[in-house]
Amino acid sequence: MIFMVNIEIGRNEAGQRLDRFLKKYLAEAPLSYIYRAIRKDVKVNGRRSTGDSVLKEGDMVTVYISDDKLADFVRKPEHRKVKRQFKTAYEDDNIIAVEKPFGLLTHGDRTEKKNHLANQVIDYLIEEGSYNPRLEKTFTPAPVNRLDRNTTGLVLFGKNAPALQQLNRAIRERKAVGKYYLTITSGEMEKGLVLKDRMVKDGDRNIVSLTEDGSGKTMETVARPIITGNGFTLAEIEILTGRTHQIRVQLAEAGYPLIGDPKYGDSLMNRKAKSRWGLGAQLLHAYRIKFGNPGGVLEYLDGLEIKAGLPEDFKRIAESIFGRDATGI
Repeated sequence: MIFMVNIEIGRNEAGQRLDRFLKKYLAEAPLSYIYRAIRKDVKVNGRRSTGDSVLKEGDMVTVYISDDKLADFVRKPEHRKVKRQFKTAYEDDNIIAVEKPFGLLTHGDRTEKKNHLANQVIDYLIEEGSYNPRLEKTFTPAPVNRLDRNTTGLVLFGKNAPALQQLNRAIRERKAVGKYYLTITSGEMEKGLVLKDRMVKDGDRNIVSLTEDGSGKTMETVARPIITGNGFTLAEIEILTGRTHQIRVQLAEAGYPLIGDPKYGDSLMNRKAKSRWGLGAQLLHAYRIKFGNPGGVLEYLDGLEIKAGLPEDFKRIAESIFGRDATGI
């Protein structure tokens, strides 16, 4: 039996191309079916449309589809409750900034599909009532920055589609969202560093290498020493691009490897850090986000600064090296 399915476009679907909306709504359908349906079985506001047509809030998309295909192609909303491990640093109607703890993935991967930060935040938003997956056609809240499993600190999520799109645009255009980290490096950094390199990633080994022939993606990082002494530097790091392992590989190449970093760090120093402080991974904390004016629905964030407190291990090691003044950042 052929059904006529009417889908009213809300604010979380508006602004998408018709073909991209249908790829999400009919998530299990092959692409060949999607494009054939657009030609024959889909109307927008009662008229034929093309795949690149941009949907507006209030539009009515009508899909003529058999009951068996509808059952097979529409992904059922599913959410498995997970234990919450993050802290909330800031939240309003559009965004939420959370503090990711050590050892937690930002997104799921082949080894962990359930208990990761994105699922924990979605679970929280469902509980507080700001996100209902059963009422959404295609939208899911998502992070706009990603931290490595053993990097701690702020991860920023868009709670609705306009906010998520605006955040992604501001980050992509390198304006209005400043991201700052704290780390402790081996070596005393006498002055600030402006690091510009190009990189390639080995996906099989999950490791990044710098290139010298102009190939690869650009990386830009600014490092500013806060406290130096005893052969170490407490540094603030600003990233202007968001590449995999960017801070870790660039500072190592500059002669200031992060203490505890098993991939890019100094092996002798890492053994000493393990023996002295029990440190087995890089000491890197995303501690501050500062907004310029991201524009659009988020223009009210202009000037807002969000901070995450130092993890206890970071604080303990910083005090051990630099004294108690190091904890007043």
